[in-house]
Amino acid sequence: MRIKNERRYVDSKSERRISLELPDVIKLQSDAHSRDCGDIASELEVSPERGLSSEEVERRQNSYGPNILRTKRSVSSFRLLCAQFASPVVALLAVAAIVALAFGEWKEGTAIAAVLAINSIIGFTTELRAVRSMEALRALGESFARVRRNGRIVEISAVDLVPGDILVLEGGDILPADLRLASTSNLLIDESALTGESVAVEKSAAPVKSDAPIAERASIAFKGTAAARGSATGIVIGTGMDTELGRISRLVFEAEPERSPLERQLDRLGGQLIWVTLLITAVIAGVGIASGRDVFLMVEAAIALAVAAIPEGLPIVATMALARGMWRMAKRNALVERLSAVETLGATTIICADKTGTLTENRMRLKRLVVDAINVEFSQDLEELRADGAEISINDNRMIREALTAGALCNNAALEAGEDASSGDPLEVALLHAADAAGLNRDDLLTDKPKLREFAFDSDVKMMATAHKSDAAVTYYVKGAPEAVLAHSSFVYRSSGPEHLSAEGREQWIEKTNELASQGLRVLAFARKSAASADVPPYENLEFLGLGGLHDPPRRDVKPAIAACKRAGIRVVMITGDHAVTAKNIAISIGLAEQDIHVVEGKTLKPVVQLTEHDRAVILHAEVFARVTPAQKLDLVTVYQNAGDIVAMTGDGVNDAPALKKADIGVAMGKRGTQVAREAAAMVLRDDAFSTIVEAIREGRIIFRNIQRFVAYLLSCNLSEVLVVGLAILAGLSLPLLPLQILFLNLVTDVFPAFALAAGAGDAAVLDRNPRNPKKPILTRALWVVIVGNGLSITVATLGSLYVAREYLGLGADAAVTVSFLTIAFAQLLNVFNMRDPRTHIFHNDIVTNSYVWAAIIFCTSLLLFVVYFPSVASVLHLEPPNGKAWAVILAMSALPLLFGQIGKEMSKIRALRRRAIVAL
Repeated sequence: MRIKNERRYVDSKSERRISLELPDVIKLQSDAHSRDCGDIASELEVSPERGLSSEEVERRQNSYGPNILRTKRSVSSFRLLCAQFASPVVALLAVAAIVALAFGEWKEGTAIAAVLAINSIIGFTTELRAVRSMEALRALGESFARVRRNGRIVEISAVDLVPGDILVLEGGDILPADLRLASTSNLLIDESALTGESVAVEKSAAPVKSDAPIAERASIAFKGTAAARGSATGIVIGTGMDTELGRISRLVFEAEPERSPLERQLDRLGGQLIWVTLLITAVIAGVGIASGRDVFLMVEAAIALAVAAIPEGLPIVATMALARGMWRMAKRNALVERLSAVETLGATTIICADKTGTLTENRMRLKRLVVDAINVEFSQDLEELRADGAEISINDNRMIREALTAGALCNNAALEAGEDASSGDPLEVALLHAADAAGLNRDDLLTDKPKLREFAFDSDVKMMATAHKSDAAVTYYVKGAPEAVLAHSSFVYRSSGPEHLSAEGREQWIEKTNELASQGLRVLAFARKSAASADVPPYENLEFLGLGGLHDPPRRDVKPAIAACKRAGIRVVMITGDHAVTAKNIAISIGLAEQDIHVVEGKTLKPVVQLTEHDRAVILHAEVFARVTPAQKLDLVTVYQNAGDIVAMTGDGVNDAPALKKADIGVAMGKRGTQVAREAAAMVLRDDAFSTIVEAIREGRIIFRNIQRFVAYLLSCNLSEVLVVGLAILAGLSLPLLPLQILFLNLVTDVFPAFALAAGAGDAAVLDRNPRNPKKPILTRALWVVIVGNGLSITVATLGSLYVAREYLGLGADAAVTVSFLTIAFAQLLNVFNMRDPRTHIFHNDIVTNSYVWAAIIFCTSLLLFVVYFPSVASVLHLEPPNGKAWAVILAMSALPLLFGQIGKEMSKIRALRRRAIVAL
């Protein structure tokens, strides 16, 4: 089993090119778990006693490369800047600017270019800050490894590890590479980041079945996992991307990220605007030229129409709306990398949630303690003990106190000031926390009962024991697997003292063990005995104390957050690598599913290409998936997306990363999330709170509704401008609005009210409705009715004011154009109130109560007065200060569209009430 490597290798005796033959680690890894360790060492040509030589290490480093994972390349500032110009609307604006400059319209061309610059700067600076924050969060420090080389144990950078290295592992170490274990001593490894299983697993050097899944390969220790207890030596069989972690990382890079629904819909809308604009300008210009109109005038008119048709403010307002959402989410501990990701959460129809570390705390807790006839339940914060529904005190029960003492003294873990800093086996840490909460501090217990001897956990007997000096005797405390402890117990500890443990009593304890295990709990048994010295066999004639049931508890915020998701019409599906019974019980406890839930296990899932319609139906209706692999998580996301769902994937482990990348939006945990998971996600929760996702969904829905409003507002304003200019040209009249005036309207009287709509606080009941259909466009039929209706009313008002100014007031060209300009400007400002929901009150709704709307109206009114009465600016825009009669026409005509719009809202409300009344009957 060899691979040829034709790299140049310099022999010390001669400059000659030789062919290096090195072991094929990929093929070796496929069955290393089922082969004897000696065979692996021979295959890798290494002596476990001496390790590799320096020369061999250098040779292998040249061939296999450094022990590093492929990481996400830092996004360059130039690339982010270029991305701001990818929108079709931005492209059309750029073309309009070029055409205007080409025909000598310097003011118009420069103004459009300024719009592009402002939009790009806002988007660029916002996304750059978010991207750099994410990259800083992903940074990791250098790690080291202890290996045997040249017959000596040395510490090296983990980057320099090569296949064949003999690695020495101790409790607390993070695995720097994939190992085939050669020898172990009570080795326990936390693989939750890789497999999703919250309980640390026992490892040994013995081969396992060749078809064993990753989670059951006890003879392999995987890169990125952590040694919770014990020690070991092993042979490195994979480094860098040739590890299990590397293969998952490769899935992340191969998973194609989905474009957000908003990006797709805005691009579709932009494309439609391009064709409409081109069609209108071509038709109007063609008709004018064919009728003998001046060519230059027609070009000017075409530019005016193009400027009128394009909502120049759309890119800016959309960018600002999303940027504001990012800033608000950052304050809520959610760091978003892409602007569109905020809105995507608002469109989410299904959340695929990892269990360990996302729905649960990823730390073990003692939940149940069974002693004699008492079944004690601990609260999640360990502050309260209850038995048969009544609160009890540890001081009232010697059996509970003795069982907790056994758990605390027969223990090698250590509690630190911060819970995350505690070290040791997670189960032992949990026992220390339970005892400490009950007032049994381990240090105090050791002061009263100093440890004389320890009998380390033995995987053969499945027990551990410690001997302690106690008055004139020695007390032994034992913990281990229930069946093992019961088999070595002759007595049972009761309130009256030790009593003989009968065969019937032993069976009853086994039944209690099975009952706890069926609830998804990890069960340990405790025992004790007294002896004259610390030299007697520790596991004979034990006094059985009771059982402890431990679990990885749900996060406190998860249950109400899932209830909020259900009210919002969002499905939450649990996808985990943990056991089915554990997943089922967690799902029931957090309100995700009912008691009769069916858990789909990974071994029954087929690849996507092999799924039948029945298989897809089973997947789409399932609520919990257990024992799934990273590739299967990826497949599940694909199945949901193919069914039309907008998928949010949450996770913190390496095994979640590919699905995080593939989902419409990946959400990683910031505190406990792995580097690979954070790198694959579009959003990172800095507080690891699932409830933050619900807030993000609320924010996303509000943003989309606001986007709908300001798009409808902008398009109704632009439609009125197109109709005013187009009808005037078709009628052979002079232009009622000049290109620069239209551009001013689009950038001032349109943009600031649109900003105000984008900043709206939203409806309080936004999470009480189902998610919008992601297949529907931004502008629904009802919104097009609003756009066309308001656009027509503003057009009539504007042309009417122009007619009155020319025919009845006898104003000159510039004075009449000023009347039409101010009429359409104020009509568009007041049009913002026509964007309210028809179901709301005319005088009390979220637009009338929006302070930003009033600020925008006051600011824009001030600007309009400034450009009219400031001579230098007025001359650029060809405006003249109106007289009193002209102002009366302007104010009266600009109020008509608001009046028509509100009448339409009230009629729509009446029709809706009638429909509901008919349905009720």
